[in-house]
Amino acid sequence: MFIVGITGGTGSGKTTIINEVNKLFDSSDICLLSSDSYYKNNANLDFSQRDKLNYDTPEAIDFNLLNKHIDLLKQGININVPNYCFTTHLRLENSTVLEPKKILIIEGILILTDKNLRDSIDYSVFLDCPRDVRFQRRLERDIKERGRNYNDVVNLFETRLDYMHSKFVEPYKSKCDLILNTNENIDINPLVKFIKKNL
Repeated sequence: MFIVGITGGTGSGKTTIINEVNKLFDSSDICLLSSDSYYKNNANLDFSQRDKLNYDTPEAIDFNLLNKHIDLLKQGININVPNYCFTTHLRLENSTVLEPKKILIIEGILILTDKNLRDSIDYSVFLDCPRDVRFQRRLERDIKERGRNYNDVVNLFETRLDYMHSKFVEPYKSKCDLILNTNENIDINPLVKFIKKNL
């Protein structure tokens, strides 16, 4: 199994890129995994406590489970990917079965912060996008899809996300094999060519 890691700041276009790549390849060749599914389960806390947690730091991700699942996929074993609810900040009781394929694409803001996961990734891609563009995309997504209000998203970006980005995301840009500008007119051909080469 060949592993491609796609990272970049919030709103940099990770989901968009993956959806485009997915359209171009047979589903029997590629499996997709998001680190968002592996947020730690904090069911022991009430909602107000969970809502105040920092979800943009490596400590928020259950990397032990994520790395274990990747190891299983490498061995040709199916995994049960947790289903995470961003509205309640909880894992759901059900999970989604993921079968191993020739290529695994894993995406997430923090995937390169974990050394074990970083070492497992064969080809890393950084999505480079201006802060203002990322902010607008995050604002629209959180309001439409995650039930957040405008002021909360603005406050989160200004008081936490900018700092988390500079500390845990941007430093890994120089370590990536490919940097894609995802501001507009995104050219994913370099990534597509590389995947085809490794199929």
